[in-house]
Amino acid sequence: MSLITPEFGLLFWQTLIFLILLFLLARFAWKPILGSLKEREDSIDQALKMAEQAKLEMQNLKAGNEKLLADARHERDQMLKEGQKIANQLVEQAKTTAVEEANRISQQAREAIQQEKNQALAEVKNTAAQLSVDIAERVLRRELADPAAQQKLVDDYLKDVKLN
Repeated sequence: MSLITPEFGLLFWQTLIFLILLFLLARFAWKPILGSLKEREDSIDQALKMAEQAKLEMQNLKAGNEKLLADARHERDQMLKEGQKIANQLVEQAKTTAVEEANRISQQAREAIQQEKNQALAEVKNTAAQLSVDIAERVLRRELADPAAQQKLVDDYLKDVKLN
């Protein structure tokens, strides 16, 4: 039973050792332990603050990136619209130039046809005049007294002439 109920001397020495140990721990160990705990708590608080700050910076960067992307998309859309507008202008200009060129070529062709027509008519007139002169010359060579012979001669010459 001595193990279950301790004696006074054992309690005294255990209490004395406990108080000495408590004094030594309070004097030498508690301050460094509490200091290191405080230091650890401060470093954890600082890490949390830095993490929060990093989170805010990431949100700001994300917002900035989204703004840059939106600006880039807007600029791309603007460039595409401008490119489409320029392409339409070039197509319209090419159409206008082609129509003008076709009109110019058509006008030149009409003028060339008219000129050829005028030359052909002038040639026909010259040929008719030459034939008239030839007929008149032949009529004059024959006797002018016989009108029936003159008429027969003119008819013969007209039959010989083939007009186009």
